[in-house]
This record gives sequence, structure tokens and C-alpha cells, in this order.
Amino acid sequence: MPWAHSVEMSVTQTAQRSGAAVLVASCLLAAQCLPQPADAQELSIGIVRDGDFITVRASAGLKANPRIAWEVLTDYDHLAEFIPDIHSSRVLRRDGDGVVVEQKGEFGFLLFRLPIEVTMVVSEQPPRRVVAHAIAGNMKDMEGRYELLPSETGLKLNYYGRFSPDFTLPPLIGMPIMRRSLERRFRAMVEEIERRDVLAKRGDGKSSQ
Repeated sequence: MPWAHSVEMSVTQTAQRSGAAVLVASCLLAAQCLPQPADAQELSIGIVRDGDFITVRASAGLKANPRIAWEVLTDYDHLAEFIPDIHSSRVLRRDGDGVVVEQKGEFGFLLFRLPIEVTMVVSEQPPRRVVAHAIAGNMKDMEGRYELLPSETGLKLNYYGRFSPDFTLPPLIGMPIMRRSLERRFRAMVEEIERRDVLAKRGDGKSSQ
């Protein structure tokens, strides 16, 4: 019965589409409604898409020693130990043009996982600025920079990044997932700076006793 078969196929396809729509909606809701950590570091982040490019701006207030902050920002070989979703980070070489760093990781949430591989040249301008741009990997035209600036409360960490992913973001949930991942990474950097600063102050206190 061809007619019955076509009806069955139509019902099945409709159910599959409905199930996929429910999954996408559930992931989107979960990505947007996860409890946000307290803004103890006065952290802010903005992410926008302009054509193929994604632009990120983030900042946080710190009460940390600038020397400690600089050490964390340039600790490329250990970033995978405290930055979420970075599986490996290593210095390939250092020369007059800067530091060549290879990183592998992912962006993702629940069932969606997008692998990231990037090799970048990092230019250090101590004690204030770290600038990087991609030379290989699946993040086309990637550039980013960290800046450490004095502020009324101590120190301000700014980040600017602009990149064009060499992969397709899922519709609807792609940008919320990207924003969540980038926020987690920036917050982890801030928390590691503050953690090491506390340890350094404890060490200084003990040595003065």
C-alpha cells in the first residue's frame, strides 16, 4: 500500500524533526540557564558575530600582583591544567619573532563537541600586553590579546579576540555555547591569577616571620 507507506514515512520524519527540535531547544535552554558564578572579580564578557567573524571582549578587576598576573598569562605549557576544554598547550619554540604555541581542545556543551586545533605566534610585551595570531589550525584569521592595566581597585585584565572558525556552528545554540565556553576560559584565567597571588602572599608572610 504505497499511500500507507508514505503516511508512515511522513509521520516518522515529523517525529524525528520534532525530537531534534526538542533536543536543540533543551540544549539552548540549558546553556542559557546554567547557574552563573558570582562576579567576585567584576567580570564582564561580550561576544558578537559579524558575518564569518566572532569578536570577543572581556574584562575583570583583580587585586593581584601584576607580576603574578603576567606569569599566569604567559604560562603556556600549563594552561591545560587550569583552563577548561584545553586538552594540551605547549611551546614549540621561542625565537626573535615570539613564542610559537600549539593548543588543542574543544568548544562544547552536552552532545555538541567541536574540536579546536590552533598554532599561534605569541608576542610578549612585558609587563602589560600579550598578543597572539594563528598561523595554522582550524581557527582562521584568529587574533587575540591580553592587557594588564592599573585601576582604582588594583589591576584590570582586558581580553580582545577576533576569529573565524573553520567549522560550522550549530544554528540557535552555537553562539550561546561559544559564549559559555569563552566565559569559562576567561574566568578560569582570572581565578588562577588570584589563586597564585594568594599562595605568593602566604609564602611572603611565612618568610617574614
